[in-house]
Amino acid sequence: MLQGPRHVTVENVPDPELPGPEGAIVTIERTAICGSDLHLFHDAPTGAGIRLGHEAIGTVAEVGPHVRGLRPGDRVLVSGVIGCGVCGPCLAGQPNLCLAGKSAAFGTVPDLPGGQAEAIAVPFADVFALPIPEGVADEEAVLLTDILPTGYVGAVRAGIQPGSTVVVVGLGPVGIMALRAAQLFGPARILAVDVVPERLARAERLGVQPIDARAAPGSAQVLEATGGRGAQSVIEAVGADATVLDAVSSAATGGTVSIVGVNLSLALPFPMGLVFLKSLTVRAIFAPVPGTWAALVPLIQSGRLSGLGETFTHRMGLSQAPEAYELFDSRSDGVLKILLTPNA
Repeated sequence: MLQGPRHVTVENVPDPELPGPEGAIVTIERTAICGSDLHLFHDAPTGAGIRLGHEAIGTVAEVGPHVRGLRPGDRVLVSGVIGCGVCGPCLAGQPNLCLAGKSAAFGTVPDLPGGQAEAIAVPFADVFALPIPEGVADEEAVLLTDILPTGYVGAVRAGIQPGSTVVVVGLGPVGIMALRAAQLFGPARILAVDVVPERLARAERLGVQPIDARAAPGSAQVLEATGGRGAQSVIEAVGADATVLDAVSSAATGGTVSIVGVNLSLALPFPMGLVFLKSLTVRAIFAPVPGTWAALVPLIQSGRLSGLGETFTHRMGLSQAPEAYELFDSRSDGVLKILLTPNA
């Protein structure tokens, strides 16, 4: 539970109750810490008492009378983002576009407790939970709840063409998912920008060209590596003001910048002149998580997306959540992503 900036505790809380006749209670088996959880960890903008976490899988313990596609005992993955559950976009797998204005992520507001817990209440479970498909490992299922869809959507919206050059800014978990997704679209070259040596080395092992932004701005090195042209497609996967600006600066004339790193700043000094003069397309989005499952599940089952479990560099018990947050925030010990197990 988030008690304030940089203050996470483990607390006993009441068991969740069914959130309505269309809802379900899921007993959590695996959950994870996301980079966007760190935004809350740093600033606690929604106040104390938030039960964190929006990446979780588990077993259905109870369903409401209107649930048709799930039953107790089913193992499911839960979309990190939900909406009203009844409007057209929600039913189409796009709760980020919820017409009722109820799009939200678990563990970000007090009335939607998150999945870093022993159990979670899932509204409109037929829409926002998916039985774990055959051939999808548990760790892959956890990634399907948020960051793999986020990285995939980032690549899709970057307009990647076969033979083109792509830049991925930020090689945290979302950036690595974006990199893996970008490779599906046949670019000739991917440049991967970060400042953490272990993350740059990981990207290089995945067959892309690392750009160490400690030595010089990433955009300057991208321009040098591309003969001053920049990249046709840029995916920003951090969400910091500086990395958003660097992503725009890295794009070629007529290129596309796809922003999936969370940045809610209303004071970002956006380089509109650069966007205008370079005729750039700039896109930003919260991932429509359920809407990506139809594409991503077969890619995992077929082996086109393999080795995704290696994204989890550390595994800890839920009781160690305070230490896990400190480790994840420090980016030390080669940490990329932390898997938490309740009762461990």
